[in-house]
Amino acid sequence: LSHISDKSKKPDPYAILSLISRWRNSSGDTLKSDDPDLAALAKRLVSDYRQTLKASNAVDFDDLILLVLQLFGEHPAALEECRDRYRYIMVDEYQDTNGSQFDLVHSLAKEHRNFCVVGDDDQSIYGWRGAEVANLLELEKYFPEVTVVKLEQNYRSTNSILDAANAVIKNNTDRREKRLWSDKGRGEPITLWEFRDDEEEAQAIVEELNYNRRIKKVKWRDQAILFRTNQQSRPLETALRKADIRYNLVGGQSFFDRKEIRDFVSYLKLFLNPDDDTGLLRIANVPSRGLSNATMEKLLRLSQEGRCSVFAVMRDREALGEFRERTVDAILDFVELINIHHDRLMQPVVAHPENPLKAWCTAWLEEVGLFREIRRIEKDDETAENKVRNIVDLLDSLDPDFVPANRPIDERLHRYLEHISLDREKDDTEEARDMVTLITMHSCKGLEFPYVYIAGVEDGLIPHSRSKVEGTLDEERRLFYVAITRAQISLAMSHCEHRKKYGEQIPCHPSPFLKEIPEDLIVHGNDASSEPASEEEGLDFFANLKASLEE
Repeated sequence: LSHISDKSKKPDPYAILSLISRWRNSSGDTLKSDDPDLAALAKRLVSDYRQTLKASNAVDFDDLILLVLQLFGEHPAALEECRDRYRYIMVDEYQDTNGSQFDLVHSLAKEHRNFCVVGDDDQSIYGWRGAEVANLLELEKYFPEVTVVKLEQNYRSTNSILDAANAVIKNNTDRREKRLWSDKGRGEPITLWEFRDDEEEAQAIVEELNYNRRIKKVKWRDQAILFRTNQQSRPLETALRKADIRYNLVGGQSFFDRKEIRDFVSYLKLFLNPDDDTGLLRIANVPSRGLSNATMEKLLRLSQEGRCSVFAVMRDREALGEFRERTVDAILDFVELINIHHDRLMQPVVAHPENPLKAWCTAWLEEVGLFREIRRIEKDDETAENKVRNIVDLLDSLDPDFVPANRPIDERLHRYLEHISLDREKDDTEEARDMVTLITMHSCKGLEFPYVYIAGVEDGLIPHSRSKVEGTLDEERRLFYVAITRAQISLAMSHCEHRKKYGEQIPCHPSPFLKEIPEDLIVHGNDASSEPASEEEGLDFFANLKASLEE
């Protein structure tokens, strides 16, 4: 890739490899992508990629099947030997097979016809990585004698949840007809919420999680938040951290684990406490300021010998005697930067800006040049801007109401860092493993949770905006169906009027899939929350609350 691509651009090698893999495993001859430039580059690379593998005497995962098919085609005796050896072929999750996998199992089972597959076409959600639902839908075309056994009884969910899922998925016309049912009773209706924005949505979900834990005694691990895209995790993670609720993010990288966010938070910690060696070592040369790894290693060694912090060594001119003059100047400039912003933190807020913590952060970000550094080192402009916007989004989440407005900013910052601390101690106790699950819809297949919250049920998210271009609306509906059927006892969904995307408030509209759910299965949370509780409900609430406080 580095030999043929424009040096000013930085194509994603994983995206190209995925595209090549889908093409090699598909039943078609064309390399399709919604990005024509990426497709053209992948097409140029296919031959070189194959030759490089061969020259290295290596294979990739696709070759493990494709080379077997090539062997069968060139040496029929090898195919016959394998057919004799594997007379009974069974395949699970058959709806997720791709073209080459179908060719392999069909080659093996074609003669003896002892073929059993298990699958659910309504849960075919991996078309983007090559899965072909037609393999299951057209099974009779290749095995006309097949016996189809419908497994329609569901052992997981209540009938309210299943009825909603059935109502949604029946709008896909190219499917095998089936209707799930359960002997678990009707259960409670599905709750649908509408929120002003994604910050309010996240806060409300966290409050509901807390209510279930404190009042209903529901374990954290029995509650899950599902969402369509990784970008949706940021407000949810922030709200969970502020509420000091442990969580496990599945199917994506935590917002707070991204490099630019860890760098930003390390600066915050260092300005608050200059003796924080971990933060200092992380960002001493971010942006580049002449403090090389060798310099920092030497400073760390001196701090260990003197039993003091690295910052204490950096302030000690005598200790800096073994460094070159240019390096000493860089160290002292860095010390001055830390001292200036540390001192500003300690000053009372005089002008009472709406959000003094955000104003202070904006000022030092400009002076430090963190955004300029991100744009400098990232060759791809879109990637750079996404990283900058991630920091801007975090800036916007700084809560101005943590402490009284006239208090020094350091109190606000200390409180904020307590809420979003990245240094969660690893603990293998039962209590530590009791965590809320944050998970993408694509990653939740096969899992189940008693209490499920689906956030961001909006047009453009689910169904995703790309589906209208790519013609994958049916797969998006199947994805929503999978999300609904993860819930065992309780299902709540929400959508927002506005959602923050790359620092801007974007208007949102409810997903068209919501209109496919019958109204008698839904209770609108905004209406229910305004209704007064009955006397019995009130007594139960306070009794449970008192019990939780006495624990």
